[in-house]
Amino acid sequence: MAVTMAEISKLRTMTGAGMMDCKNALIESENDFDKAIEIIRKKGQAVAAKRSDREASEGCVLAATKGGFAAVLALKCETDFVAKNADFVALTQSILDVAIEQKPATTEALESLKIGDKSISDLIVEKIGITGEKMELDFYEFVQGGSTSAYIHPGNKLATLVAFAEEGVDYQVGRDVAMQAAAMNPVSLDRTSVPQKIIDTELEIGRDKARQEGKPENMLDRIAEGRLNKFFQDSTLLEQAFIKDSKITVADYLKSNKVIATAFKRVTLNQE
Repeated sequence: MAVTMAEISKLRTMTGAGMMDCKNALIESENDFDKAIEIIRKKGQAVAAKRSDREASEGCVLAATKGGFAAVLALKCETDFVAKNADFVALTQSILDVAIEQKPATTEALESLKIGDKSISDLIVEKIGITGEKMELDFYEFVQGGSTSAYIHPGNKLATLVAFAEEGVDYQVGRDVAMQAAAMNPVSLDRTSVPQKIIDTELEIGRDKARQEGKPENMLDRIAEGRLNKFFQDSTLLEQAFIKDSKITVADYLKSNKVIATAFKRVTLNQE
């Protein structure tokens, strides 16, 4: 059956698939658009299954805020070429928009939400069929507070969120703290929220290092505690030296602005 360019263009607008994929789907479906769309969708599922064992290490990381809620997510793919594609970035932004509006609690809940008449998981599968690359929604995180801030590092590979107890936190203050989290990669907000497993590991490293330096066995624990304290200063957001003024800590900066940070999230696709 003959297929016109107008019909191919219409199907491409509806699905975002390539011209040849649209042409072949229309021929196979005998110009039935509903069947053609289903053919393209199944092609995406087939490609997704075929690519399931591939590594999706590239992608797009975006973040946004709306009042007391902020979200960050990564839509991952195989190559930087696809990650920088305008349609791929637009899909990531559309998913983030839904997250901001509907505030899902998990990645799985987000994937089940709809953009138009299609679930986000189905849209990702369709995009797999178009690009031929493995894709997956990953690293969905959110924070809530009196107010929130977000920072996206240029290149869309790294983004951070910060929540504050107070409403109406000054934009620059929020951005400064979000940029601090991006630049300095803290492991936790403060020392009280550092996971015990990390504390135990740092203490063991401290004891081993002191032992290698020839320190007496009865001093190892005290030396390890001192090094743990230094770890807290370097690796917890509130105790880190403020990147804009190393003479003060982030906690000092927040105190001077009468602001309390309550949580942060950091998502990156960069190798660190």
